[in-house]
Amino acid sequence: MRRIDHRLGLVVVIGAFIASLVAACDAGTETPTRVNPSSAPSASASPAPSATPSPATSPTHNQFVATGSMTMGRDSHTATLLADGKVLIAGGETFHEARSAELYDPKTGTFAPTGSMVTGHVLGTATLLLDGRVLFVGGWDLDNGSDWNPWNGSNRIVSASAELYDPKTGTFALTGSPAQARYYHTATRLLDGRVLIAGGALGANDNPDATATATAETYDPGTGKFAPAGSMTTPRWSHSATLLKDGRVLMAGSWSDSSAELYDPVKGSFSRTESMKNTPNIHMATLLRDGRVLIAGGGDPGGSISLAEIYDPGTGKFSPTGSMINNCNFIGPIGGQLASAPLLADGRVLVPDVIYDGSSGGGIGSAELYDPVTGTFTKGPTMSRYRSGFTETLLADGRVLFTGNQKPVYPMDFAPPTASSSLAAEIEADRSSAELYVP
Repeated sequence: MRRIDHRLGLVVVIGAFIASLVAACDAGTETPTRVNPSSAPSASASPAPSATPSPATSPTHNQFVATGSMTMGRDSHTATLLADGKVLIAGGETFHEARSAELYDPKTGTFAPTGSMVTGHVLGTATLLLDGRVLFVGGWDLDNGSDWNPWNGSNRIVSASAELYDPKTGTFALTGSPAQARYYHTATRLLDGRVLIAGGALGANDNPDATATATAETYDPGTGKFAPAGSMTTPRWSHSATLLKDGRVLMAGSWSDSSAELYDPVKGSFSRTESMKNTPNIHMATLLRDGRVLIAGGGDPGGSISLAEIYDPGTGKFSPTGSMINNCNFIGPIGGQLASAPLLADGRVLVPDVIYDGSSGGGIGSAELYDPVTGTFTKGPTMSRYRSGFTETLLADGRVLFTGNQKPVYPMDFAPPTASSSLAAEIEADRSSAELYVP
């Protein structure tokens, strides 16, 4: 027993000595920060987005900054990120040439002309193909050839043409013709490389709701031809189309319509899913990292709304999320151009906060940031000016390019300015402006 007691005593002494060494080491080592378990997202069936860092306070972050101006003023145009990182700006309502196009170089912050389109595609769509070319479909064309008067609808014709832009040659060329002339439609590149064209309006008037269509077709870049893709369950325009991770496409909303449906490219058909809780048109839809879809802002027959909701493809249901800070109706190109708010590198969503003032034809241009982890919106920085009819494009380096402006409409009495007036020069400078959001 003595021998056992002696060994136990030795163990105690050694243990005390080791403990003192550990205590000495801890005294010179900074205690690591521990994560508060209550701040971590709860477990769910869908993978949760990573935690969002706090916005940077540096003046060079979370700010809008100036960049070069476009070669001419535009609104209701398209902006497409190319494989080389440049942005193709094409068409739109202009005071000069509605079929013109130009390229933005993020490295130099400048715009430069490129080839002109064969036909006009105001309020049409532009879709980047897997081979790097860009497909343009539908929209308004002109019946007088060149000059576009954005305040006069008498020269509008709905285009049934489609064309391809080749970045290697900088030129446009016609491709197969769609079966239906349309504008305010959506164009979605499917996982197999085809492009789904759906909905829109058929008549070149100021009441698209009266000519909305449910028809759909697909474009095959391999053959250069369009083929029928069935019909949606209801006519839609000013809706959104979001490619889900499983390859299906979520079609949501229309003017005064809260319904939603799914396109299945394998079956080649549409089927209803649960309707949205609200009835937003001209809203924004963004695919989140976890596969859900954020529907934010927009308007309904009663005016602009600040509500937002989440669609879960796993359950096929919409659920409310935090509301935007302001009531926002996104006054801009619809049909797949402004219908998607950029998903930033940290998982948050940059949502333009456009507040329109009808008495002046202007308003406030700023942004809000949606955090999928907390389900809330926070106020972002203010733009250099109010914008409508604009585009926003997520660049390869994470910045976001904003181009164009439809204002001012008032107090113009819908009369186009003369090219020689100082007011025309002021308007042109405003319409050709661009800026960058730096996360």
